[in-house]
Amino acid sequence: MGAEPADVDDYLRETVVGEPATLAAGREAAHAAGLPQIEVSAGQGKLLGLLARISGARRVLEIGTLGGYSTSWLADGVGPDGHVTTCEFEPRHAGVARRNLDAAGVGDRVEIRLGAARDTLAELRREEVEPFDLVFIDADKENNPQYVLESLELTRSGSIIIVDNVVRHGAILEPADASTEDGRATIGTREVLDILGGDPRLEATALQTTGAKGWDGFALAVVR
Repeated sequence: MGAEPADVDDYLRETVVGEPATLAAGREAAHAAGLPQIEVSAGQGKLLGLLARISGARRVLEIGTLGGYSTSWLADGVGPDGHVTTCEFEPRHAGVARRNLDAAGVGDRVEIRLGAARDTLAELRREEVEPFDLVFIDADKENNPQYVLESLELTRSGSIIIVDNVVRHGAILEPADASTEDGRATIGTREVLDILGGDPRLEATALQTTGAKGWDGFALAVVR
């Protein structure tokens, strides 16, 4: 057969997912602005929105905004009365995301917090914000263990924590060089999987995926 995983993703997007034109336009605008083309696929984005909707989430925390593609799906999932707080380190990315979110009609539901996510999470704790119902972590992988531990302080029993890119083309089973960015990302991913599987405050699973994003996966946990 000649079909490729990316072709299947395109077919599923057209037949099942129903990617809104505004979100597709935002994805293309982010690419045109030179942002890395590492956003979630349309199917993964729809899954995030459905998880928010199914769980009844009204307060969502996202770590890693990029161009606002996954943010838009999450904002749709929480509905007009919900709220998304998203953390972004790069000012240019945040600017593109803000334009995309506004164009998608969900900008009023989203607060973009600019700066290092670890600092932002500490600020949220100091502000004693209401617990988040769902957390989506898709940023620098070497800091994922800290992001999960901080998220546990910002959620409640029943909250959902999702961590993206936990398979990394199988790199989690390969030797990792801590002197390289990829190596540190792999080490951070292994550590976060250990936390998700071993912390008594969490019940988790992890799945491999394939598609336009290649061979990867995500982990999903519920706070006990």
